[in-house]
Amino acid sequence: MYYRIRIKDHIDPSWQTWLAHLEIVHESEGTTLLIGHLADQAALYGVLLTIRRLGLSLLSLEAGEASAHEKPQELS
Repeated sequence: MYYRIRIKDHIDPSWQTWLAHLEIVHESEGTTLLIGHLADQAALYGVLLTIRRLGLSLLSLEAGEASAHEKPQELS
């Protein structure tokens, strides 16, 4: 499953390892978008738990089917 997770503020790109290697995209609004494929709901739960443990604020979560070549804004 392909996920888009938006969190408040910009996070350091070095945190990518802690966040299941999701791509970290800093948005101009001062938010961070985590995008990519996760194997299952357990992997998603792990990412959400890490976000909570790091004290980050979750703004939105979107899930959908997307191929590897699609860009984040093309996910509906």
